Amino acid sequence: MKIGILGGTFDPVHLGHLTIAEEAMSSLGLNLVIFVPAGNPWMKAGTPISPGPNRLAMVLAAVAGNPAFHVSPVELERSGPSYTVDTLEELQADYGSQTEYFFIIGADAIKDFGQWRNPDRVLELCTLAVVGRPAQEVLDLSLLEATLPGIGKRVAIVDGVAISVSASDIRGRVQEGRSIRYLVPSVVESYIREHGLYKEKQ
Repeated sequence: MKIGILGGTFDPVHLGHLTIAEEAMSSLGLNLVIFVPAGNPWMKAGTPISPGPNRLAMVLAAVAGNPAFHVSPVELERSGPSYTVDTLEELQADYGSQTEYFFIIGADAIKDFGQWRNPDRVLELCTLAVVGRPAQEVLDLSLLEATLPGIGKRVAIVDGVAISVSASDIRGRVQEGRSIRYLVPSVVESYIREHGLYKEKQ
């Protein structure tokens, strides 16, 4: 079995996330994609995010129509900072060591991979599925080889995705009273409205 893992704050989950997951599934031949809402993301320490139950509910609603999309609350249920290596360890315990795991990240994030907790162990547990292939990011991979030898063999490129939707833009639109239709699934739009999310600047 081949499983993709897509982590993020999902504040809110939007059509870009869903498109990336679908493209990764098609490109890499994945059996399913697990969405993992971040609990306490260490790289965003000090940045306010919506309560975990709200973000989890939005992701569950967004993926409900796709049986190949699953949601794991593993990071929301774990106390302390959220680290990818811990999440991968827990998911491997759930789905088995014989499963092949692909951690889906944006091309802009690969340059910071060396700063993650225990990146060597992350590479043992999964292949990094990098969305997009800008020329500068290929050079960044070469630079990472100096500190993480062999990383190039643990990277898979997911081409064909160019999504400009951002969660921060969506939050800003809600605050300004502007439409977010066609940026998020309709069920997520309804949830945001019904729960009064993003009315105040974050």
